[in-house]
Amino acid sequence: MTKQTAQACLVAVTSFYLFMKLTPSIPQPQSYHDFADKREFLAIPNAYNVISNFPFMVIGLIGLILCHHTNYFNFRLQGELWGWKCFYVAVTSVAFGSSYYHLGPNDNGLVWDRLPMTVAFTSLVAILIIERVDAKKGTVLIIPLIMAAMTSSVYWRLFGDIRPYLLVQTVSCIAIPLMAILLPPMYTHSMYWLLAAGFYPLAMLQETADRLIYAATFHTVSGHTLKHLSAAMVPLILTVMLAKRRPLHVLVLITPIFPSKICLMHAFPGQRSKKASDLNVQFLESQ
Repeated sequence: MTKQTAQACLVAVTSFYLFMKLTPSIPQPQSYHDFADKREFLAIPNAYNVISNFPFMVIGLIGLILCHHTNYFNFRLQGELWGWKCFYVAVTSVAFGSSYYHLGPNDNGLVWDRLPMTVAFTSLVAILIIERVDAKKGTVLIIPLIMAAMTSSVYWRLFGDIRPYLLVQTVSCIAIPLMAILLPPMYTHSMYWLLAAGFYPLAMLQETADRLIYAATFHTVSGHTLKHLSAAMVPLILTVMLAKRRPLHVLVLITPIFPSKICLMHAFPGQRSKKASDLNVQFLESQ
């Protein structure tokens, strides 16, 4: 572990300790389980809040299949593949966890709803670290970040305090768009990150306006159902991004040093290495 990494870990642990020490415990409001749309359909209770999780399963399974399909997404790094697999497993699990919860909303079921969501959040954070900061460190962080995410949900269920869960959710929702904006990309279509990130706050807003939307649509659709559909847009947009994007290449002419050659350097901004051997350099005879 480098000195910078150790310092970053120390800052993170200290910040978390101070957050837990200085803020009051936040219990899960039981009113959260009282959703506006309780209609039954085909003998399924709370049917629309259950069925609206189906897109997560479809998108998650498609993503997993494409990850295994001869590197369809053209990943450059092994860590990327692992990170995206974790993400798609989490997305698929959201469909089952959330459906189970909505069949009979209570705290016991909510754990299985939140567990895969936090894993999805932190997987994306790890992926962006791999792509744009340091591939090795990002890969190493996949498991610790996922474990921290899962612990936040388990901690709430054991101690009745949702602060760690809220922290994971909030930090992820802030870190993902910030990294997408501020750090140099390794691939094209980087704006898809921001487009995807914008749908999650929309989903949260729809969840807050659950009853208002249900009344405004004359009991056609509730805000929570729309929340599921908006949240499913996040993995959908990211999957489209993976299918469309290509590695960024930089064409560099080095005429003073190689007057008779053109140096075509495949530069990946996400990699901070200063070693020439770490770059894919191909010399082409100039015409």
